[in-house]
This record gives sequence, C-alpha cells and structure tokens, in this order.
Amino acid sequence: MSELSDLELGFQKLKYGTIVSGTIVRADAREILIDIGAKSEGIVEQKELEKMSADAIKKLHVGDTVLVFIVRAENREGNVVLSLARAQLEHDWREAEELLKSGQIFETQVAGFNKGGLIVRVGKVRGFVPATQLEGTYRRRLEAVEGDAVTSGEFDLSAYVGKKVKLKVIELDRERNRLILSERAALRELRKEQKERLLEDLREGSVLTGTVTSVADFGGFVDLGGVDGMIHLSELSWTKIGHPRDLLKVGDKIEVQVLGVDRERERIALSLKRRQKEPWATVEERYQVGQLVNGTITKLASFGAFARLEDNIEGLIHISELADRRIQHPKEVVKEGDTLQLRVIRIDPTRRRLGLSLKRAGEEYSGAALDLDAPEGDWPEPETEEQASN
Repeated sequence: MSELSDLELGFQKLKYGTIVSGTIVRADAREILIDIGAKSEGIVEQKELEKMSADAIKKLHVGDTVLVFIVRAENREGNVVLSLARAQLEHDWREAEELLKSGQIFETQVAGFNKGGLIVRVGKVRGFVPATQLEGTYRRRLEAVEGDAVTSGEFDLSAYVGKKVKLKVIELDRERNRLILSERAALRELRKEQKERLLEDLREGSVLTGTVTSVADFGGFVDLGGVDGMIHLSELSWTKIGHPRDLLKVGDKIEVQVLGVDRERERIALSLKRRQKEPWATVEERYQVGQLVNGTITKLASFGAFARLEDNIEGLIHISELADRRIQHPKEVVKEGDTLQLRVIRIDPTRRRLGLSLKRAGEEYSGAALDLDAPEGDWPEPETEEQASN
C-alpha cells in the first residue's frame, strides 16, 4: 500500500499556487481545518486569521464550501497549509484577466480617489481609473482665482466616492500589481450597443421623446437615447419660420415622429410638425368669413401683404383690400412687423388660402355675404414643403 501514489488513492496532487475547493470541518480563533480531498486536512494558520477581520471570520461555518490557495503542500505536522485571502485575491485577478479578455463592462462602487483618478475594487484587487478615462458625470475642475483671472486646476473627484460607475478593464499587469480601468471606454461601448439596438428597433411612424442637441440653418438634431436624428427645416412647422432656433433650443425635450431610417448610413429623419394637427385641416373650425382677427405682417409683395395669425396660419391681404383708395404698393399702408386687426373674407382650405382685409376691419358686419371677388390671378400658388424650406 505504501507504494501506491496519491493519484491511485484518489488524492489531488498539490503544489504551491493551486486553488482548490474545500469544506470547512473545524473553525475557531486559532485555526480553520478544511477538507480538500488530500491525504490530510488543510489548515489556515493563526497568523493569517489574525490579519482577517472579526466579521470575516464569523461568516465562516463548519460545512461551508470555500476556495483556498495552496501555500505549502505539507508542514511539519503533515497538514497542507492554506490561505483563504490569497485564494480570493487569485480568483479576483483571474476574473480581472477574463474581463480584459472579453471586454465585458461591469459596475462597481468607487472606494476613493487621489490626485490622478479614482480607486475601485474588483473583488480584492485594487484598480485605478485615471481622470482622463472618466466620462465627466461627476467630474469638474477646481477653479482658482489668480489676480483677476480664473484658472482651471486639478479635477475635483470627491463627488465620485460611494457612487457606482460602469467600467471596462483596459490594462492589466499582475507583476506590477497594476489594473487600469476606463469609464469612458465602457460608456462608449454601451452607447454603441444602444445605438445599434435603437437603429434596429426604429420603425417609420414611431413616436419618441428626445433632447435637442444642436440647431443649424437647415434644421435641428435630436438625441433619441444613444443616436441622433435630424429634423429638416421643412418638418419643423406647418407654417413658414425664419430659422429653426425660433422653435428649437439646445436642451429642449420634444416629441418627434420617425419619418425614415437609413440603417447603413445611420441616419434618422424626424418630424416635429407631424405631432401636431395640420392647421389647414381644421381652419374652417377656427375661422369663419366675417370674423375679426389679429395678424402680424410678415412679408410684402407687389400684389399684397401676408399676415400671420395667432395660430401661425398665414393669410393674404390683397392690395385691393389694404385701403379704400388706390395704392401702387402695400408699403404705402403697412410694413413688416405691424400687428393689425383684420377681417376674414375668404377661406379655401383645399388650396391653403385665407383671404384677409384691412379696409373692411372697421366696417360693420351684419352677417351678409362679403364681396369675395379678389382677382384670382393675383393669388400666389401655395408653396410646396421643399420651397418653404429654402
């Protein structure tokens, strides 16, 4: 029997650095005995227990299964010397290596900070997040006043402590006990995944709430939660506007409708105006011939003046309806920006025309039909959406 090997007896061949699983068979303040399937039980010596917290020792009970690190295959008493702390540390280093290899994003709590960045724990392994690898959720610069000038100094990272952050392992060197992590890389990856999901899920006609991120001459961009869509100028309002900034401001939360999705080019066309009723579709519900309204002169032309009403619908005051006398040009009577009381004399929702009169605004209206024979040829054709955007 003495010639039989450990392997033939069913025992594990143990060597320094091996991590094995065992069952606690005895636990007290002096030592912990653990059955690891070897010829003799393994022992966690008193000198290691003295380094452990009282709470950690209290959590160890007979019958518990634990991971242990082989420190020595056999001591003078014939026991295998084990370490609980080094097993956990080794396990955590291996987990960190796997996180680096897989590129997996994980969340952990910030334990502290120093001049250069944040200190976090991956299990028992100390990790470091350089300030340059922070996205800036809580990051801000300390400002110092030098004479009359305000200068930016080091980052104030104290607000991160106790907060949970999403991180990605970007560098690992066990020999130097170096574990570097990045919030910026993690969030960049999450945004990419979110963008891909959003582009895949978006459908024409979908209604979403987004945040205005920028405004340009041709329209505005809206963050839909990881990907930006664009509202062209022609899709901002049912009526003409001077500039997109008249309706949009950076930071505004708005509800938009998806017009189209180009997944290959990662472009999303949006509309703001289609979340509202088309004004001309209900114009006859809001206005009647003979009604007095307030309008602001927006544009002068040789044939008359355009006036915008309170609901942004524009009507035309034909040159013949500006004054009782004959005039050569509307500028003789009105100018852009004037706000006037006007009379509705014509409604044609099909052709998107609203006829207004300045000269009849002061007349008594008894309900009799008004003369609507404004020269038809002098009415401009309604603008197409493409023309309106130019």
